[in-house]
Amino acid sequence: MSCNQLDTNKTYLITGAAGFIGYFLSKKLLEQGCTVIGIDNINDYYDVKLKHTRLDQLEPYEKFTFLKADISDKEALTNVFKEFTPSIVVNLAAQAGVRYSIENPDAYIQSNVIGFYNILEACRHYPVDHLIYASSSSVYGSNKKVPFEETDFVDHPVSLYASTKKSNELMAHTYSHLYNIPATGLRFFTVYGPMGRPDMAYFGFTQKYFNDEEISIFNNGDFDNDLYRDFTYIDDIITGIERLITCPSKEKVPHRVFNIGNNNPEKLMTFITTLEKCLSKSLGTEIVFKKKFEPIKPGDVPATYASTDRLQKAIGFKPETSIEEGLQNFSDWYVKYYRVAVKS
Repeated sequence: MSCNQLDTNKTYLITGAAGFIGYFLSKKLLEQGCTVIGIDNINDYYDVKLKHTRLDQLEPYEKFTFLKADISDKEALTNVFKEFTPSIVVNLAAQAGVRYSIENPDAYIQSNVIGFYNILEACRHYPVDHLIYASSSSVYGSNKKVPFEETDFVDHPVSLYASTKKSNELMAHTYSHLYNIPATGLRFFTVYGPMGRPDMAYFGFTQKYFNDEEISIFNNGDFDNDLYRDFTYIDDIITGIERLITCPSKEKVPHRVFNIGNNNPEKLMTFITTLEKCLSKSLGTEIVFKKKFEPIKPGDVPATYASTDRLQKAIGFKPETSIEEGLQNFSDWYVKYYRVAVKS
């Protein structure tokens, strides 16, 4: 697979730049001399201190401009496109989380539907070379066929969050067709790593251990029929996005959708025991989580498992970081960032 170098003469707009994936992508582009405009509304869905920590690490780069703005504010977003005329747009700003969408549906419509519509409209009126946007593995709903393939039927989402992401794909397809906007949707599969989202299970489990609290495991305590998840390490996600930016499409179709997952699903309990081992190594003492087993939550699916054949064919790359390596990197970062003392 022949891919080009990143074009440092172009301007890259990253929405959700203070977020987990947005931060790492911005950093990777800046390290290679690209001009990056970052947008984020710094909402309080999780600890804003972590978001500011990420931004603090981006600020020293001369070619980084940060704008506190909300993509659901059409006028503000339009002004960004008008002033900076980005060539590449990576839309990672969204209200995330399956369970939270049951508690606060308004946030999902505002950010994921109205906000994404505003992105498409801006790309229409200020043409871009490529729009890459975050979709989600949740669009597969309760699909029992594994691995999940991009050609699978995805019209039965089981959460509002999934519905908004499916809507994004439909909207992007329509705008690509009508206005010839090259667009690529990425169905992310459980992204994890250092500086990750505190609302993700692995992060929450770690916090609860140091707070001397039980962790709740929503698998009915059924180890034989455990939940399976396709955990994807952050570096693999960033490499995939970078390759999509630099690898020209061989297809005539202006809109594409790719799975981006590890293609190697793990049992939830395997993931938890691996995290225990990694934290033990980081701390130099053995730790074991206090566990409480509960019924599977509404909206959760039994297994997420990505076929990455289409992505590999398009960009010559497939995620491959093991959970042992990825969780060790997370554990080392967590202990250092929070300066955790070893429990006696």
